[in-house]
Amino acid sequence: MNMTDVAKRGLVLLGCGKMGSAMLEGWLRTGLPPTSVWVIDPNPSDWLKEQGVAISGETPPNPAVVIIAVKPQMMSDALPDVKSLGNGKTLVISVAAGTPISTFEEVLGPKTPIVRAMPNTPASIGRGITAIIGNAMVQDDHLDLSEALMLSVGDVVRLDAEDQMDAVTAISGSGPAYVFHLIESLAAAGMAQGLSAELSMQLAKATVAGAGDLAEQSDENPAQLRTNVTSPNGTTQAALEVLMDAKTGFPHLLRRAVAAAANRSRELANG
Repeated sequence: MNMTDVAKRGLVLLGCGKMGSAMLEGWLRTGLPPTSVWVIDPNPSDWLKEQGVAISGETPPNPAVVIIAVKPQMMSDALPDVKSLGNGKTLVISVAAGTPISTFEEVLGPKTPIVRAMPNTPASIGRGITAIIGNAMVQDDHLDLSEALMLSVGDVVRLDAEDQMDAVTAISGSGPAYVFHLIESLAAAGMAQGLSAELSMQLAKATVAGAGDLAEQSDENPAQLRTNVTSPNGTTQAALEVLMDAKTGFPHLLRRAVAAAANRSRELANG
């Protein structure tokens, strides 16, 4: 199964909020015909109405793929809309955070090929990263198609087991919030040193964004990039002695933060 099959048999998008809209925009931009897309959303946006896709509760009888992009708390109301497509040849991909594959198998049937995907919020600007894992019914071509679809909003990685999803959630799923807080804190520190709020925030945003781009594009690893900035006995070294402290610095704090997020993810998945 590939994107040609999707164009022929159709794609059903269940839920078209921020993430659903970002994915749909990417698919249409890269050539998926609007006439091959059916969207089920009780409150379609004006943008969605202008895309030329079908917006209704009716779906094609045998679509290539169903993408579930509703919030977890709306899942029980939304899943019956696609229950009839279970146990067949339709691939089901879920981007619903914290919802295990077993939940979908209970509703759609154990013979349904199901891929669980975890994108993060930068996907809304095409800069996300998505982790995917499939159930026992998923074949290589299902994973290839899932990857092709999720590449519309950023990079894709494949997991070896679903229980890795809790750690992925804690790093890339929740991780943007950690970076946003870093920007907040860096700007506040600049203000404490006498800079204006506006200038501090401008410097903090540009510094974090630029450093992230450099880390992604450079052939050198982040440790080497850090070393490149750090002159012996200079200003950066003075700061890093605080940030890299084994008991109070970033390494200790981030291990605690990621562990807390991963543990909470496990709790939510277990009900």
